[in-house]
Amino acid sequence: MKTILITGASSGIGKASAETFADRGWNVVATMRDPAAGADLARRDRVLVAALDVRRPETIAAAVEAGIERFGGIDTLLNNAGSNVPGAFEEIPAERTRDIFEVNVLGVMDVTRAILPHFRARKGGTIVNVSSPAGIVGLPLNSLYTATKFALEGFSESLAFELLAQNIVVKLVEPGLVRTNMTVGWLGSLAATEPIADYADYVAATVAHYEAMIAGGDAPETSMDEAPAVAQRIFEAATDGTDRLRYLVTAGAEALVGMRRDLPEEEYVRTVRSLFAA
Repeated sequence: MKTILITGASSGIGKASAETFADRGWNVVATMRDPAAGADLARRDRVLVAALDVRRPETIAAAVEAGIERFGGIDTLLNNAGSNVPGAFEEIPAERTRDIFEVNVLGVMDVTRAILPHFRARKGGTIVNVSSPAGIVGLPLNSLYTATKFALEGFSESLAFELLAQNIVVKLVEPGLVRTNMTVGWLGSLAATEPIADYADYVAATVAHYEAMIAGGDAPETSMDEAPAVAQRIFEAATDGTDRLRYLVTAGAEALVGMRRDLPEEEYVRTVRSLFAA
């Protein structure tokens, strides 16, 4: 029986993934900052709920050790924990910038670093990193999240080459718009503590455009998938037995990334600028 360790499993894609893997016979180490948030998961026979804050290395080591002790080993790591800090870059406090990098980039690196000795000792393993089309395409009011996902994409791609010789496979799962606590209502949590008047018109127009996209939902790039559907694709990626690196898992992701990859550079930039003109 195989075992997966999942970060950020208290809600959204992480929780849905914990349920999906458990339903398919896997042991699950469902980690989260506050284990009380995983009470319903903890009632499952094959699920261990453990405290893990990706910003605190000591909790990472403890969760990995607890998972190994409970289930005898870990076969797959799902780096899912993440955060978003939307808004115009200049308006976002520097401490918020450091915080999102600690969670979305350094946290992934620290959890990965903690599991690698175990995977090497077992002569294999799988690492699945939850990324985003934002790791391929830059969009306004999303600069910090985009920067972290660009970093995650580069880290994962480089790591995939290094680890294949150790029989450790790295995969990137890149969902588009997904209906989770982090994505639904993110526009209402713009991070500016002291808004700059020069940005006001552009921010208002851009927020209105995003809201119209999400409310419309008819075009592929604006449709929102549910977390269980993404969790199913994560399960497929983790168990397909290949060394494939990237998985675009929603219609929105495919449409957005397709535009970035298919259009000539200048045409692509003009298109995006026209979409978000104030």
